[in-house]
Amino acid sequence: MLADVSFTVARGQALGLVGPGGAGKSIALRMLAGLVEPTSGRVTIGGDAARTRQARRRIGYLAQGAPLDDDMRVTPYLRTLCRLRGVAPALRQARIDAALDRCGLGDCRHEVIRRLPADLRRRVGLAQAVVHEPDALLLDEPGSDAELIAALGRERAVVLSGDAVAGVSGVCGRVLVLDAGRVVADETPEVLRARLRVEVLVVVRGDAAAAERHVRDVAGVSAVAVEALDGGEHRLTVTGDRDDLQDAIARAVVAHGLGLRELSSRQAPPDGAG
Repeated sequence: MLADVSFTVARGQALGLVGPGGAGKSIALRMLAGLVEPTSGRVTIGGDAARTRQARRRIGYLAQGAPLDDDMRVTPYLRTLCRLRGVAPALRQARIDAALDRCGLGDCRHEVIRRLPADLRRRVGLAQAVVHEPDALLLDEPGSDAELIAALGRERAVVLSGDAVAGVSGVCGRVLVLDAGRVVADETPEVLRARLRVEVLVVVRGDAAAAERHVRDVAGVSAVAVEALDGGEHRLTVTGDRDDLQDAIARAVVAHGLGLRELSSRQAPPDGAG
């Protein structure tokens, strides 16, 4: 569910959507791709409504998890997508060759997709998103190929989702932080990193005072709240300003012999966001 989310991305620009699970990132991309109709407001691609055929042919979309036709070989898969997206027959092979080359898949063109390792499968997902030379790329948590994505998006408008600012900052010059379907920040990655707050929930078994002390000693931690649970366990809610705060806390807990029972994190709204 989204509420009052509004943005424009021009050719050559990249916008990042970040936030916790359920924040609305995927639904925003699905609306841009014309797969979901908004109940109010307008979604347009180059002036055309996102659900029109004209708009959808100008979009390259990679859904979360890169769903692919696993039983096909790479080249026939891309050829099928060219046909479905209206690429003229005379242009299809050149478009396929260009997509394979840009995505570093030249040696995999005859491989069955399901037999490829995960990193190359992600690249096939990117290749299918650009094979028809779209004006806009919509990428839902596409993985860690920031350099490749930046190159593919150089002449296009790009909207890219991720769970943290660090995951999109290598590509995006502007980031929207979503929380519960609303925009809580709209800044450059540099400004957001300076204001970043990460919230980690950690359940430990052992001495609560010792757990709190060791967690407070972790670099970047700004606040710790402790709640007693049943069975000698305690929940610590830890707030800090580094992307890898969850990993750092886990290392501190384990290193001091405390029982680690649960661990999760979310990117909290930046200070002063409303």
